[in-house]
Amino acid sequence: MSSSCTQSSRVPPSPKNQEREMTEEKRKGKVVVVGGSIAGISCAHAMLAAGWDVVVLEKTCSPPTGSATGAGLGLDPLAQKIIQSWLQQPQLLQMTTLPLTIDQNQATDGNKKISWMLTRDENFNFRAAYWADLHSLLYKALPPEIVLWGNLFVSFSISDDKSFVKVRTKVLQTGDTIDIVGDLLIAADGCLSSIRQSFLPDLKLRYSGYCAWRGVLDFSDNENSETIIGLKKTYPDLGRCLYFDLGSEGHSVFYELLNKRINWIWETQVTMKVSSDVVEKMHEAAERSLGPRIGEAHPTTPHGLRSTNMSILDAAVLGKCLKKWGVESLNSALQEYQSIRLSVVSEQVLHSRRLGRTKQGLILTDCKPFDPRTASEGDCQELMQRNMPFFSHIPPILN
Repeated sequence: MSSSCTQSSRVPPSPKNQEREMTEEKRKGKVVVVGGSIAGISCAHAMLAAGWDVVVLEKTCSPPTGSATGAGLGLDPLAQKIIQSWLQQPQLLQMTTLPLTIDQNQATDGNKKISWMLTRDENFNFRAAYWADLHSLLYKALPPEIVLWGNLFVSFSISDDKSFVKVRTKVLQTGDTIDIVGDLLIAADGCLSSIRQSFLPDLKLRYSGYCAWRGVLDFSDNENSETIIGLKKTYPDLGRCLYFDLGSEGHSVFYELLNKRINWIWETQVTMKVSSDVVEKMHEAAERSLGPRIGEAHPTTPHGLRSTNMSILDAAVLGKCLKKWGVESLNSALQEYQSIRLSVVSEQVLHSRRLGRTKQGLILTDCKPFDPRTASEGDCQELMQRNMPFFSHIPPILN
């Protein structure tokens, strides 16, 4: 505020005008997001809502259009609310997803050909989305110039006074390199992030004790096939239920997506070093359980149904912190963001690991291995998704 503002001859501004003047004096921040997947696109939405300029760098040359396999994901109620706040037409989220109102765990004895229910939660309130559909919905809601497709992240450097970061990227179509300067760099480039490796060089990925295969089965042109009829007989609530089936040779997950597609996951425990022989045996076991569609699969992440929800909530909280503190107090914004999110994601990751070990019947430090044939009702309750720490928690900064 200039010294003239303190002169007695000037009428003091009203609180509303004073707030407007302070807002206008704040410098607009700029963020560079590396990675154009759902996490990166969510960051772009949250930063724009905070009043920041945004550039997203993505190495693929164009927006994804889906694939024969793809991936399904479950959106919790808070993630749904956040996404809808980013859309000019919030109803589009409901139109591109299906309800997941039931979370059911069951067990199957392959030898006896029988199944029995372990738990059933009919107040789940999630939505089932196809990855490509959700990405398209979020991407199309952004200004068209935000995402730079075909730009490969090369390196970054921080100014001596730590007031800005310079990001170097390579334009794949031309081979040119360009530098982009911003106030903040966000690494949304996955678990193998080279940016994260710069800050945490000793951090190693942790093997979760199992491998999984997943895919999306499109049955739109084959609704009356023996496979689909059998699936719907075995899982009668497809279209509104998340089924987790503990079988003798592995576990399977099924839920339906929009446009007559079924998301499936098949998990098998692999505790030894993985070799080509091991992978081949996994393929054979999966084909016995799921049929030849296993050829259209790719790896998945651990139990918990959290990764996409975490990304969306991370972005929303970071955006609110940046809006609250402004670019001039960036360190304070990041400290508050960490204080809100670090303990939450830590507990959720640990719970997901425990849930994975429980469902695989592995040894736990505080209880005997889970066996669906002898488990008590209390033991089975541990399998439910709603036991996830902070399952229904809404950070106050989002209210």
